[in-house]
Amino acid sequence: MADSDPYPDERFSRSRTIPAPASAIFAVLADPSRHQETEPGDWVRTAFDPEPITEVGQIFGMNMYGEGAGGDYQMHNTVTTFDSERSIAWEPGQPDETGTVIPGGWRWRYDLEEVETGTEVRLTYDWSATTQETRDFFGGFPVVGPEFLDESLATLERAVTRQ
Repeated sequence: MADSDPYPDERFSRSRTIPAPASAIFAVLADPSRHQETEPGDWVRTAFDPEPITEVGQIFGMNMYGEGAGGDYQMHNTVTTFDSERSIAWEPGQPDETGTVIPGGWRWRYDLEEVETGTEVRLTYDWSATTQETRDFFGGFPVVGPEFLDESLATLERAVTRQ
C-alpha cells in the first residue's frame, strides 16, 4: 500500500448526536421508502421494494441516479446486520443471470446508541471487499468522501426531527 493512501483501512465513519430516540431514527433506516431522506443529494430515489427491513438476508431494491452510472439504475441491497434500534447494515449489489444478488464489495452501516441528549448515530462506509474490476468500473474508490457521511447524518437528522 502506498504511503499516500488517504484511507488505508478502506473505510471511514462519522458520528452525529441526533436529538431523537433510537426508535424514531431506526424507523427511517428500516423503511426503504424513506431512504432518499437520508441522502443529501438526489442519488437515492425511490424504493421499488418498499417493504420494511426486518431481518438479515432480506433484499430491498432502490431506484438510483448517477451521472457517472449513465443516469437511472437500480441497486439491490442485501441486509447484513439487523439489530432493532441498535444497528443496521446492507451491501449494495446487482443480480446475476440466475437472480442471485452479487454484492459490489461495499457496505453501509448505521450504529445507534442512546445518550443523554438523544441518539449517537455512527455511519460507516466500508469498501474493503470491492474488487479491482469494480473499482475500475466506478473510476476508483471511495466513490464518496467522509464529508458525504457528515451530510448524510445531517439529512437523516432533518428527516427524523421535522415536524
